[in-house]
Amino acid sequence: MDKGALSMSIKIKNNSGMIDISNDVIATVVGGAATDMYGVVGMASRKQVRDSFNQILGRDSYQKGVVIKQQGDAITVEVSIIVSYGTKVSEVSKSVQKQVKYSLQSMLGIEADAVNVIVQGVRVVGE
Repeated sequence: MDKGALSMSIKIKNNSGMIDISNDVIATVVGGAATDMYGVVGMASRKQVRDSFNQILGRDSYQKGVVIKQQGDAITVEVSIIVSYGTKVSEVSKSVQKQVKYSLQSMLGIEADAVNVIVQGVRVVGE
């Protein structure tokens, strides 16, 4: 695979063989972890112009807000979110990073080397 290329799945090799986890599964875990955090209004599309500006993604569309890259054994996750107005964006982002890393490890056995949070917008709750 090319350096930094997007993959359709994450492949993990172990003593028993190969595990292949699709990006849709990973996106669902990442999106669920991110949206459960205090201060996160929802997931945002990483391609806002095409997918409607600042639209909050539903659970079935989390893959539009998550990018997974695998380079050898290194896995990088990018997650696009919309945060609640009045929250400290840096703290919300750190919480999302920690929760996404934990959820990937505990649910899928994937060790993310980096979780990059992209704040696509701020929204007043109830808007």
